[in-house]
Amino acid sequence: MNNDESTVRVFSVEQGAYIDVEKVIRSEAEWRQLLTPQQYNVLREEGTERAFTGALLGNKERGVYRCAGCGNDLYHSDHKFDSGSGWPSYYQAVAPENVATRLDRRLFMTRNELICRRCESHLGHVFDDGPPPTGKRHCINSTSLTFHPL
Repeated sequence: MNNDESTVRVFSVEQGAYIDVEKVIRSEAEWRQLLTPQQYNVLREEGTERAFTGALLGNKERGVYRCAGCGNDLYHSDHKFDSGSGWPSYYQAVAPENVATRLDRRLFMTRNELICRRCESHLGHVFDDGPPPTGKRHCINSTSLTFHPL
């Protein structure tokens, strides 16, 4: 078990195993330099892209979706489904350890926000209206992801 607070244990799809990786901690100036304005708005300011506009919404290729902020493996195409919501949706992450949730009470409602476990960037939200086997819907901004074919 990893107890070092500067690292986090995540699942690597490429390696097919859990690995310890450095947490990604950057200043806001560094994030602004690294990310596009839209990525910065979504990943660092918890923004949301407009429904049905995300580049990865209709992607049907087999592969892994990684965090646009740090490259952490987040979702596998095998877990993607068409929710009709206008955002890419997955019924689970590649591993529970790769994402984290925190309470989001903005906009006069309470939701569970999904963040990247490695860099704590905003990804989207999780809802209890997804398909089997989990019944969950991870509603994710395309802007927060990069796609890598397998």
